[in-house]
Amino acid sequence: GIQFLIENELLKNTCEDIAQFLYKGEGLNKTAIGDYLGERDDFNIQVLHAFVELHEFTDLNLVQALRQFLWSFRLPGEAQKIDRMMEAFAQRYCQCNSGVFQCTGTQPFSDPSRFTKYLNVVSVVHTNESDSGSILYISVRAALGWHSAHKQEQLWNLYDSIKNEPFKIPEDDGNDLTHTFFNPDREGWLLKLAGGRVKTWKRRWFILTDNCLYYFEYTTDKEPRGIIPLENLSIREVEDTKKPNCFELYIPDNKDQVIKACKTEADGRVVEGNHTVYRISAPTQEEKDEWIKCIKAAISRDPFYEMLAARKKKVSSMKRH
Repeated sequence: GIQFLIENELLKNTCEDIAQFLYKGEGLNKTAIGDYLGERDDFNIQVLHAFVELHEFTDLNLVQALRQFLWSFRLPGEAQKIDRMMEAFAQRYCQCNSGVFQCTGTQPFSDPSRFTKYLNVVSVVHTNESDSGSILYISVRAALGWHSAHKQEQLWNLYDSIKNEPFKIPEDDGNDLTHTFFNPDREGWLLKLAGGRVKTWKRRWFILTDNCLYYFEYTTDKEPRGIIPLENLSIREVEDTKKPNCFELYIPDNKDQVIKACKTEADGRVVEGNHTVYRISAPTQEEKDEWIKCIKAAISRDPFYEMLAARKKKVSSMKRH
């Protein structure tokens, strides 16, 4: 398929362009992506490294980064392919998070060869969900020589995260999000400021499609945690003291009105949202600009709704005076 696109001048024959195509090409078969990236041909290996470079892992813990990486393709079953992919991931993760595995009195865990040993054990669990957690723990500790109390605590934290939310393998049967939300306007990880009494930032997977903004807790979720229809909303850049690259969704000329939206509670109930603004933080300035541009293009206007809102505002103003 890639060769056909190159021959018809729809894709440039460079590792960077092919990596971009595989990374951003919605609707592509994820098994085919994994097979292509796993090939030992020198050019394919260059594409693999260019593909990994497109992932932003800064400030993500190891499990979060792995979830993001392993959802972008279907991991092949061959050990040598897995090893190449995990080594490329290890190098990129350590590049984005230098010194994150430094521990007093131990060797730094930024040695790619030792890091790859750990990741290969995790990837076995990814491809074989029947493996028990105790086997994972013992195997990783033996592979890395993690016998200190500090290292073992770090390992248990990683294990607990995987146990509570197992790695999910992307499907190619039409049931994954790529097909459910086929060819979205934009998708990616963003931070959303929670609207409760305690203001906390939560990392969510956002999908923009059909004039709505959907957000999920994990890329593997079948149902969104929240839906924000973009009808009659506006978007603006804002400064935040705690997070960079922020923007807000709001109702123009009516700052106290709750935005029409819904969310799913922990018990499964679907309730109305309670935000008067949605504040969101993007990983980079470039991504913020792209999200703002795409959301602006997706915002729709209902003149009847705007007329009612203007009347309500006028009545409210008259009552105050």
